[in-house]
Amino acid sequence: MASIIKNRAIVNDDWTVVRPAEDGTLPAVNELPAGKVLVPLALWQAERDALSASRSAAEIGVWLAPDSEPADIVADFDRIALIGVDFPVFRDGRGYSIGRLLRERYGYKGELRAIGDVLRDQLAFMFRCGFDAYALRADKDFDDALKAFDEFSFNYQGAVNSLPLFRRRELGELAKASA
Repeated sequence: MASIIKNRAIVNDDWTVVRPAEDGTLPAVNELPAGKVLVPLALWQAERDALSASRSAAEIGVWLAPDSEPADIVADFDRIALIGVDFPVFRDGRGYSIGRLLRERYGYKGELRAIGDVLRDQLAFMFRCGFDAYALRADKDFDDALKAFDEFSFNYQGAVNSLPLFRRRELGELAKASA
C-alpha cells in the first residue's frame, strides 16, 4: 500500500487517484476501482448523482486541476471526504492559490491533499496555503520530507495558519514565543 504524509505523519494511503485516459476520456462510474476514490472534477460534475448513489461521502474525493475553479466544488463540500489539488509539474504553482482559496475564501475544513509532482521543497509552502496531506512522488524519501516542515522557524508573512509578523508583534505573541 502506498503512503502519504498527513498531519505531519507518514500514514497508509487508502485512496485511489482516478485519472482520465490518455485521450482525455473519463471512466464510467461502474469501472472505478473498489474502495475510496479521488476523482477528477470533470467526472464529479458529470456523474455526481451516480457517484453519490454508489458510494458513501467518506469514500469519494474530488481533485482539482491547476486550471479548475475552486468555487465549482463549494456546494458539494458535504458530499465528499477530501479535495485533492493536482501539481502536474514542479514549476506549476497554481495549486497553492487553489489551496488558499478553498481554506480562506470558501471555508473548506476537510482534508486538502496535494497530488502529482509533490516534492520535499514544496511541503512547508503547501502547509502555509492550507494543505494537510501530501502524496509525494513515489521516488522521494518520506522521512526526509518530514524535515521540511521544521526548516523555517519563523515566517514573516501571514498564511492560512499564521498571522503576519507585524500582527504578532501587536498581540505580543513574539515575546511569548521567545520566552
